[in-house]
Amino acid sequence: MSDPYETTEQHLERLLRRALNSFDLPDSTVERLGTALAHSSSLHSSHHSSVLHRETYRHTYLLSDGTAVSLWELVHSGPRDTEDPRSRKEPEFRHHELYDDEADAQVAAARLAGGLGDVPLFGEDGPQADVETLTILMAAPPAPMPRTYAPDNSADHARRVLRRAENSDGPGEETARLLRAAFAHHITQVFGRQCQVGGRNAGFTLYEHAFLLLDGSETSLWEVEHTATPDGRHMCEVYTDEDSARGAMESRTRIC
Repeated sequence: MSDPYETTEQHLERLLRRALNSFDLPDSTVERLGTALAHSSSLHSSHHSSVLHRETYRHTYLLSDGTAVSLWELVHSGPRDTEDPRSRKEPEFRHHELYDDEADAQVAAARLAGGLGDVPLFGEDGPQADVETLTILMAAPPAPMPRTYAPDNSADHARRVLRRAENSDGPGEETARLLRAAFAHHITQVFGRQCQVGGRNAGFTLYEHAFLLLDGSETSLWEVEHTATPDGRHMCEVYTDEDSARGAMESRTRIC
């Protein structure tokens, strides 16, 4: 991953330039990294299968004030057709994503595993059967899980979740203002499945981002990530309640 002959400044610049989501990093983090004196990179985790190649790297930077900052880089690529000799000659196209929060990197990795092929397809009875199966699965209540809050830049995490929402009916300014008082959060993957939409594969993943506020109250954002888009790209939608998020997933399965 690292070139022994490149400086820390060059390494950081290369990392930010190739990341698809580098604009999503907090400005404060980028400013602090501008004072980096040295760096170290290591492989944190990896997953390789016929449908997904994924690695997560940890890049740690020593800053001029003596503190350290870590960036988590998610690198992933799709499968290669081993039966086609042309595919063995073509370079593998790799996508890079960058996070300053290990939990966000884990969520992104789970999104890939849950939405891009590690989960079997539904039956082969046609798109309508897939829609009905998905609707039944989404209607089933998730098993209760113990919730452990982690105080880790939670207000900034909420801001980033809201910023990546692409739906027009998402949370408004009142929710954004409320979440500025978040000091701890917990992320749960509630649902993940792949099905046929409009004659092609589409992945759906639902996350609950639960926040603990300064006054002791709790609130959640429900994030839907899916590939039921005309060009198959990832789309993120955010809602303030689970019913709206599940309704959005169901409506997306009917888009041709």
